[in-house]
Amino acid sequence: MSLNETPRAQRTHIAFFGRRNVGKSSIVNAITGQAMSVVSDVKGTTTDPVFKTMELLPLGPVVIVDTPGFDDEGALGDLRVQKTREILEKTDIAVLIIDATLGKSPIDDALMTMFHERNIPSIVVYNKTDLTDAPIGGFTVSAATGEGIHALKERMATMIKPEGQGVKFVADLIQPNDFVVLVTPIDAAAPKGRMILPQQQAIRDVLDAGAIAIVTRELELARTLASLGKTPAIVITDSQAFQQVAIDVPQDIPLTSFSILMARYKGFLETAVRGISAIEALKDGDRVLISEGCTHHRQCGDIGSVKLPNWLRSYTGCNLEIELTSGASFPEDLSPYRMVIHCGGCMLNERAVTYRMNNAVRQGVPFTNYGISIAYMKGILKRSISMFPDLLSELDT
Repeated sequence: MSLNETPRAQRTHIAFFGRRNVGKSSIVNAITGQAMSVVSDVKGTTTDPVFKTMELLPLGPVVIVDTPGFDDEGALGDLRVQKTREILEKTDIAVLIIDATLGKSPIDDALMTMFHERNIPSIVVYNKTDLTDAPIGGFTVSAATGEGIHALKERMATMIKPEGQGVKFVADLIQPNDFVVLVTPIDAAAPKGRMILPQQQAIRDVLDAGAIAIVTRELELARTLASLGKTPAIVITDSQAFQQVAIDVPQDIPLTSFSILMARYKGFLETAVRGISAIEALKDGDRVLISEGCTHHRQCGDIGSVKLPNWLRSYTGCNLEIELTSGASFPEDLSPYRMVIHCGGCMLNERAVTYRMNNAVRQGVPFTNYGISIAYMKGILKRSISMFPDLLSELDT
């Protein structure tokens, strides 16, 4: 990803659905202005979701997603349909493409039902209008002639507000000229030559607020604080370093983590705080799902697969069954689990995180996140959310 490119997780996801050979890929190519998807008269040409980032004004940065036909058949077809279902989790705008020469089918009705069940804003588009004289009700285009493509782009661009509009990562907690200390451990799990997305986002938000970002490792934190000559407005740390950072940061300085702020930014912090109490009821043999929104090469000391499981077993004193999922993988049926501990969700868009949270809440499974869990187990949760008074009451109920 280029440094000046909006991360995919912060882009509005517009996905195109429909049966095979209705022209989804042709419309996507026409909208993006390039052949991002292979086009063929053979049914099932698109075998996996295809993603393309672009700007769609006035909406802003978006991800265009071309999905396989929802009527695909056979064993491989079933897998492709499942991939399409997974795309629904992160879809902000759904575009249903129907072949105007064939009309609507039960498959299309089923897709519309899925959109409505998930409260996804949607639009029905009839393609191949150049091949029929039959009257058509609804939005019409022809990928072959380009008719209606511009109008479709303008319609999509005004269907929703862009993600994160009005939501700040940390800027609403600080004032111009404030010092903000960001603690970013550099260990074997840190990406080489760059910083992870929450750290980048925090720096940018601090700068946008007219404040001063001071970045340090946890090893130099105490010396950094002593040499500033001014009390920081807030210290934000990687959750893995919470325990040591809490010792080095005086009690009168607000302290939180990137993971906690990301959970707030993605809209699930309140649920995460409410769900953490489930840790006290864990017992031997209980299953806990640890879920990450990204995929990465795991090394010794990995947070999701090593550190969190160890902290959980140590804190509870129980022999827990820990399962780990990453990327797009997230089980529909959460009933086997006593709780779900999710990452901050920086690599997922807000709708994808909200879908996972709602899925857990609907099934009565407590849902929390890395930062909240670590702060709780280290005995500093109240301190880490003290800047959000409304959330503190959740811990006392």
